[in-house]
This record gives sequence, C-alpha cells and structure tokens, in this order.
Amino acid sequence: MANEEAEEIMKVIVAGATGKMGREVCRAVQDTAGLVLAGGVNSSGRSLDGVEIFTDLNTALKVTKPHVVVDFTTPAAIRENMAICLAEKVPMVIGTTGLAGEELEKWRERAKKAAWRAIIAPNFAIGAVLMMEYAKQAASFFAKAEIIEYHHEQKLDAPSGTALKTKEMMQEVMAGDVPIHSVRLPGLVAHQEVILGLPGQTFTIRHDSTDRTSFMPGVLLAISKIKEIEGVVYGLEHILFSNI
Repeated sequence: MANEEAEEIMKVIVAGATGKMGREVCRAVQDTAGLVLAGGVNSSGRSLDGVEIFTDLNTALKVTKPHVVVDFTTPAAIRENMAICLAEKVPMVIGTTGLAGEELEKWRERAKKAAWRAIIAPNFAIGAVLMMEYAKQAASFFAKAEIIEYHHEQKLDAPSGTALKTKEMMQEVMAGDVPIHSVRLPGLVAHQEVILGLPGQTFTIRHDSTDRTSFMPGVLLAISKIKEIEGVVYGLEHILFSNI
C-alpha cells in the first residue's frame, strides 16, 4: 500500500516561482493532496519561503527529477524552457503566453517526434474557458463581434492570449474579422468581454478574474491530466470538455 501511495505522488517544479502567478501556483501545489512542490525556478535567485529556488531549469530538473514543470515565466523565457523540458522528456503545463500559429505547430511536430507532452492554456480560469466556448457558440448567430480585454498594467503582451484564442475559436464559425481592443490599467487583474451585434440588439459575454486564485483549479486540473494526453494540447477546453 505504501508503495502504491508513493507512486501516486507527483513532483512539481514551478518556473517563475517568485512571480505573482508563480507564488499562487506554489501555494496551490503545496495545498493539494498527491502533489509535492519539488522546487521553483527564478533566474534572479530571489527566495520564496518554504520553497527551494534554483536559478536555472536544467539544474532544477537534474536535482529534483520532477514529473511535471508548470511554467509561468515570460515570452522571452518560455521557448528555452520548453526546449529543455522536451530534451529531458519532462511534461509541462504552460500558462506563459506568446506561442501561437506556425510556431505552435512546429512545437507540436517536435513534441510528436520526441513523445513529449505539454498543456498550453492562455487562460486557466474555468469561467474564462466557458466564456470562450459560449462566444464561439454565439458567433454562429451574429454577423459582427468585437473583443475588449482588460489587464493589469504589468502584463507584457497585448492582445492577451485569451483574446487571441477567443478570436480564433469564433472565426471557426463566423466570417469576417473580430477586432480586439486592449486596456492596461492599475487595479485590474484579468477581464474580457465579447460583444456581438445584430440590427436592434447586442449580446455581451463577460468574464472577470478579480484574484489570481481563480486560475488555480484549471492549473491543478492540467497537472492531473498531463499523463493522459499526447503531444501538445492548446487550450484548457480540450481537457475540460473531453473524456480524458
């Protein structure tokens, strides 16, 4: 019995552990049965209470031998981290935005050849995933739509990955462009509304994350499913609405 219980434990490394999202992920992992926070990675060496911090991912992997790496770093760092994990055959759960289009397809090809697994999600909030799915369903009934996304002023990318993913999903069922408007202001966390219009009416779908804890159920879900997927999965909806 003891050996069976030991096999069920997943060791997790958090890249970007001392950032706002990284700290929240560390807390969530520590509070979840069946998960062990093996360490964190931060290139500056900044400390975090109760967490062993490594300054580079290679060292963290060799020392801790984790079952999965959760990455909330930066668009500048994510590609190198993915290359390292792919080479070491360590699966990833990725919340860092900046990967899309042809580049994403190239990573899918590399993952297939290497038998490597990763879940990439522009948004881990369950409500945001539902918002995107509902926007796609509504898009087939409306001629025009626009997206407005609001984030804190420290967010580096614009438009957000969530907005781009929403647009991609909507354009699967509707013709024409879906313009995106980005707002960056203090006091915001992560918010998005999709406004669809027909003559005489509009329909608005909105989601608000007022605290980073909203993303944790999705992150933990992705961690729990990482062993059951194949290749690179882009979008939490493929996990949330599947039989995986």
